[in-house]
Amino acid sequence: MKKYNVIVIGGGIVGLATALQILRKNPQVSLAILEKEGKIAAHQTGHNSGVIHSGIYYKPGSLKAKNCIEGVNSLLQFCEEKGIGYKKVGKAIVALSEEELPRLYELERRGKANGVPGLRLISKEEYQEIEPAGHALKALYSPETGIIDFTQVAKAYAEEINQRGGVILLGQKVTQIYPYEGATIISTDQGEYEGDWIVNCAGLHADRVANLTDKHISRKQIIPFRGEYYELVPEKSDLVKGLIYPVPDPKFPFLGVHLSKTMDGRIEAGPNAVLALSREGYRKSHINFKDIKDYLSYSGFWMMAARYWKIGVYELYRSFSKKAFLKSLQRLIPSLEENDLIPAEAGVRSQVVLPNGTMQDDFLIHSKDKIIHVLNAPSPAATSSLSIGSTIASYLAF
Repeated sequence: MKKYNVIVIGGGIVGLATALQILRKNPQVSLAILEKEGKIAAHQTGHNSGVIHSGIYYKPGSLKAKNCIEGVNSLLQFCEEKGIGYKKVGKAIVALSEEELPRLYELERRGKANGVPGLRLISKEEYQEIEPAGHALKALYSPETGIIDFTQVAKAYAEEINQRGGVILLGQKVTQIYPYEGATIISTDQGEYEGDWIVNCAGLHADRVANLTDKHISRKQIIPFRGEYYELVPEKSDLVKGLIYPVPDPKFPFLGVHLSKTMDGRIEAGPNAVLALSREGYRKSHINFKDIKDYLSYSGFWMMAARYWKIGVYELYRSFSKKAFLKSLQRLIPSLEENDLIPAEAGVRSQVVLPNGTMQDDFLIHSKDKIIHVLNAPSPAATSSLSIGSTIASYLAF
C-alpha cells in the first residue's frame, strides 16, 4: 500500500489546481491525485465554454466573488508564465426591455463592489459599436473579460504537479474510504492508498465520495444539468465579436442562453439547461438508472421540481425545438436564422441541491478530520481554480 501526505480525488481543473497549490505551499509533502478516467480534465473541465469570468454576477463577499477575482489574476499570471494563449474579447450583458434595467443596475453594483476592472454601463449606440449585429436597450460592458482553453490550462497544471514530485494516477475509481490508525485508507478498483489528508474534488461525483466518509453530507445531493449548445455556421461567425449575455432571470439559477466566441474562432450559442439522465449524460440518449434513482429518491429534488417546474418544462421544450432555441438567440442577434445553427457539444453542470429544494448558489467546501470536500464548484470554478486551490491549501497543516 502506497502512503502519501495528501491524496486528491479528482483530476479536473479544481483538483489539479488544488494539488498544485498544496505542492507550491508545501514542497516537502508527498501527493497523489486519483482520477477515475483514463485522462485528466475528462468531464466539466473538458466540456467548459472557455470563458474567463470577471466576477460580475456574484454576491459581494461570497466565495464565488472572492475566488473569482483572485482567481482571474492568478490564472492570467500562470498563463503568461507558461505561454498559454488567451484573449480579452469583452463581454456585454444586455437589457432588452425596461423591466430588465433594474436587474442590470444590480449587476453593475455587484460587479463594481467586486472590483471588476473597466466595468461600465453603455448605451444602445455604444453597444452597437461593439456588437454591430446585436440588439439592446442598454448594456453592461466588461472589456477585460476573456476566453481560454481550460483543458490546456489543466494540462499545464498537471505538468507542474509532476515537476514538483506529485503523482497523477489514472483509472482509479474510488470505492471505499475508511479511517486507519490516524490516517485514511482509500480503496479504488486498482488498489489501496493511505493518506494523511484527503481532498475530494470529484466534481459530478463529489457528494458520493463525501458520503463514503460522512453520511450526514448525504443531506445535500448533486443533481446533473446538461447544458446544450449550438454553434453558428462558420460564415456567420463574424456576427459576434465577443461575449453576449442576457440579463439573467432571477427566478432561475442559470445565466440564460448566450453567445460566446471560442479560442478557435467558433461562436457557441447556449446553453439550454435540462435535467440530465446521467451524471455524465452529454447526450439525450445517455441514461444511467442509478443516477436517476438517486435523485428521484431525494426529497430536495422534488421540492426543486415544484419550484422550477414551469421553467424546467420550457427548457425541455427548447431542448427539442430548434425554433424555440433560435427565438431565444434572436433576442440577442435579430438577424439569425434557423440554418445558421448547427448542433455542438454539450456539457454537464454539477449542481448541489439542498434538502429544501434550493440550488446551492455559492461554492461549498466542507472540512472535517483532515478530509476536505469540495461539494459545489460550478462556474466560475475553472476561472477561480488557483484561488480555490490556495484556499484549500491553507486548511492543511503538516
